[in-house]
Amino acid sequence: MDTLATIRTIYRYPVKGLSAEALAATALTPGETLLGDRCYAVENGPSGFDPAMPRYLPKQRFLMLMKNERLARLDARFDDAAQVLVIRENGTEVARGDLRTPAGCAAIEGFFARFCGDELRGFPKVLAAPGHSFSDVAKKVVSVINLASVGAIESFVGRPVDPLRFRGNLYVEGWPAWGEFDLLGQEIAIGAQARARVVKRIVRCAATNVEPGTGVRDLDIPPTLLRTLGHADCGIYAEVTVGGAIATGDAVSPAADGG
Repeated sequence: MDTLATIRTIYRYPVKGLSAEALAATALTPGETLLGDRCYAVENGPSGFDPAMPRYLPKQRFLMLMKNERLARLDARFDDAAQVLVIRENGTEVARGDLRTPAGCAAIEGFFARFCGDELRGFPKVLAAPGHSFSDVAKKVVSVINLASVGAIESFVGRPVDPLRFRGNLYVEGWPAWGEFDLLGQEIAIGAQARARVVKRIVRCAATNVEPGTGVRDLDIPPTLLRTLGHADCGIYAEVTVGGAIATGDAVSPAADGG
């Protein structure tokens, strides 16, 4: 596929399972996730995570939308400079904490102990480690969602589908529906300098069934994809190979030399 696409929106998720933050621009770094993406998680019972020796753990060890759909009711905002997380529900602040301090973490943990009490396997704990990302996959990648594929899913389910259900980093328009899968194994150019190699299709889970903002589990997207297309995939993971600044409106295309 040689069709040119354009970045429509950029999102990061500072805390795994919580809401997206839109970015007008950011920078990609080789071998890294989007800056500040999933750098924190909230442990759901003892997870075995060791901040001194951080490693990938399955998402079931943490609070996450696949099982804890009420998280979608929360609006979370993270201040990088101050390392302060603010959580609101229905426009009202319900928690605030400086994640650099035990007291700040305790404030956030106490909120989730109340908010998710009946779904917890133990007291919730804020987790982080320098340079670690609590991604759904072990490799540090950037996720790319083709908006035409989301449009195709809308036709399958017969109603609008918020693209944020897919919790991607880069949302692009211009490719044909499912055309992103043709890029597997290829290198793509993003903006003027950055490049990334497409390494994996994203298999969707039940988190996509939850409506952002309401926390209502109102669709059945993975089974619908399986029945219609024979797979439950939407979006691709790409590993950054060449760094560079990117912004909304930038072009995304197969690299001229094919990688």
